[in-house]
Amino acid sequence: MKYAMLIYPKPGSHEELPPDEYAPVNAAYLALRDDPRCVGGAHLQPAETATTVRYGAREPLITDGPFADTKEVLGGYYVLDAANLDEALEFAQGIPAIRLGGAVEVRPLVDIPTEGAF
Repeated sequence: MKYAMLIYPKPGSHEELPPDEYAPVNAAYLALRDDPRCVGGAHLQPAETATTVRYGAREPLITDGPFADTKEVLGGYYVLDAANLDEALEFAQGIPAIRLGGAVEVRPLVDIPTEGAF
């Protein structure tokens, strides 16, 4: 089953790291991408760069910035192909954001059959 690892870093936690600690943290993120179970992932640009699309009164409404002002902002994600939730949680515990005061939401992806599989 595939799981999304939604990474919510503590605001400013990575920027506050001294240079000698930043490189190992960055290397830890990159090493997780090298895990053969990791099938995708990315670091997102800051929330201020977001553009939000929602339906307005009569037509789509496009606004600058995130949907809501919140303390927890999605900073990146991994997609993991794991045997079960326990395996996914083990992977999530290795994500540096956790030890730097952030959080990782682990959520199973919906398995959509490929065409002709019915």
